[in-house]
Amino acid sequence: MSNQKISAELNAYRQFKKDFKFQMKEIVEKDGMQYCDGFPIYAPNGAFIPECEKWLNVAYQIKNSLSKLLSNLYPYAFEFRGFHLQSIESFFQATKFKDPELQRLVFSYKGTDAYHIQAASAYNWKQTGILYWQGTPVNRFGEDYAALVDEAYISAAQNPFYRQALKNVTKPIIHSIGNTSMTESIFAREEFERQINSLSQFIKEIDK
Repeated sequence: MSNQKISAELNAYRQFKKDFKFQMKEIVEKDGMQYCDGFPIYAPNGAFIPECEKWLNVAYQIKNSLSKLLSNLYPYAFEFRGFHLQSIESFFQATKFKDPELQRLVFSYKGTDAYHIQAASAYNWKQTGILYWQGTPVNRFGEDYAALVDEAYISAAQNPFYRQALKNVTKPIIHSIGNTSMTESIFAREEFERQINSLSQFIKEIDK
């Protein structure tokens, strides 16, 4: 897809997301068990229950193909602002590096490797609330960061496998292990769930 078409898709998605009706599903604990919409998140043996009639739980460690495919950790390669990234996680972890050269190196890491490379950053974004894109500071809590994230996801959605996985979703998506604190995570549970649910519905509609 050309840059012009990606730009048009991005603009359409931003409007769609703005109007998208989303409410994060509550996860409650009862008798030492976690439930979402009345259904348990874990099986008696402690393993994740990937889906029920009310939701699909997305995480790379869940033993369910669609749960893995929709995780940021899955190694989907895509082009973003002239750079070749190996996964959506590569984008997020790269923003924790102030040095543009090191950031570009992070782009080459896939999934879990990209996640763990954050331990090699000399910069702690939690102290300032500032992330970086190619040397430019970005307020983690500002509109510029949200716009950057939207663009990264639309770019990732040009990967045909990720795009089809988004279209194969038939239930609301949850991310039960997601961090709920925006000050502790650069993409908290509510942000991820809003993003992935709206993106899935958007892709389904424009690809009809």
